[in-house]
Amino acid sequence: MHKSLNPNQDLELTWRNDKNHVIHPYANFENFSKEGSTVYAKGHRHFIYDQQGQKYLDGIAGLWCVNIGHGNEELAAHIGEQARNLAYYNTFEDSTSPSAANLAAKLASLCPGTLNHVFFGTGGSMANDTAIKMVHYYFNMLGKPKKKKILSRNLGYHGSTYLAHALTGIASTHIGFDLPKDDITYLSTPYPYRKPEGIDSHSYCDYLIDEMETKIIEIGADNIACFIAEPIMGAGGVIVAPEGYLGKAYALCKKYEILTIADEVVTAFGRLGKMITSKEMFKVQPDIMVLAKGLSSGYVPLGATVISSAMHEVISRPKADNPYFSHGFTYSGHALACATGLKNIEILERDGFCEHVNKWGPYFKEQLTTLEDLPIVGEVRGSHFMLALEYVTDKKTKTSFPMEVNIGKRIYTASKKRGLIIRPIGPLNVLSPPLTYDKDAIDETIGILKDSILETVTTLHKEGHL
Repeated sequence: MHKSLNPNQDLELTWRNDKNHVIHPYANFENFSKEGSTVYAKGHRHFIYDQQGQKYLDGIAGLWCVNIGHGNEELAAHIGEQARNLAYYNTFEDSTSPSAANLAAKLASLCPGTLNHVFFGTGGSMANDTAIKMVHYYFNMLGKPKKKKILSRNLGYHGSTYLAHALTGIASTHIGFDLPKDDITYLSTPYPYRKPEGIDSHSYCDYLIDEMETKIIEIGADNIACFIAEPIMGAGGVIVAPEGYLGKAYALCKKYEILTIADEVVTAFGRLGKMITSKEMFKVQPDIMVLAKGLSSGYVPLGATVISSAMHEVISRPKADNPYFSHGFTYSGHALACATGLKNIEILERDGFCEHVNKWGPYFKEQLTTLEDLPIVGEVRGSHFMLALEYVTDKKTKTSFPMEVNIGKRIYTASKKRGLIIRPIGPLNVLSPPLTYDKDAIDETIGILKDSILETVTTLHKEGHL
């Protein structure tokens, strides 16, 4: 047993209080009722420590978000200084703070095209809800109230608030919630590893775009407000669309006067080696961009919805019956959160985090791809510091493991035992570490993963699953 980081803390009491009183996101209540939580107490760079002092490589950056790494002293000191000066004041109507104003200007300078106007919230789900509300408001102001339908994608992930969860195309997560899905159409996942039989790689992109156009015509472009997409799909499986897909999809939307929303909650602020990826990496210019996670590196909750000047010109017109834009939250433009975001971006830019990711990202994927030699690794995919492994029982047929085998969770457990935290998502494991990850961390990660997968293969053989 490692020495406790805080010997005055009753470890058992903390564990019990959590088990008895905290409702966890995406909790597996069957397991949680038996096992409870691991209590994490400290972090430094790409390491995290539990309350008993056990050290782990944080292979998922908390949850895609601790981009500058844990325990950054400069950012922590800045947060304290801001809290002493002004932790909070509302931004309703005619109030603001230096940090809100300056972060908005900084984001406008980073975002491509005329994405110049920023609405702040506390995370990606809220930012996506805001985006859809703004889109509907925009078309109402233009006298086009029929334009309400939303195009999303199967396996797309856009959050867990009521509407954002409906935008999320992961059907299994919808069960039991009666989400407001009547205005949402889910297009096929652009999933090269599991493209339909008979469709070759060269024609797959056009197949997806043809399907999208057929759906637009079927619904009627006059009824469709927007298309929302992640540049690389995150929680749906780190799925990289075929080359050219996003550009063609956005061009199709432009043709039919459908607004486009780039959900860059995961992909922005260095994870793919760019501060913002849509234009530079994927050659698309969205009408709206949604940001969160790496915006503050998770040090405080912060999200942003960034809209074009053309959209802002319309939504900022006073209505005769109510001159107010009646949307906002107590914590919109939170002074402490915005100061954190601004300092976080300064650190990312000054300390060359994008350059670091561009240096080590290709090596990370190259080394991870060597694990495709193992018997159950069907595919390694992703880009830079956003990667995934998909497991199969048969590489030729690409047959997935039965859900009850819980293959991703097994390998997560085996890796955690060896000092590495990865994320299990069904038949996958995801890696999205802090951007401080270096060669030593990458090499250790690959070694632990290899041993954990081989151990799991041995167990699966004994159980008759292979």
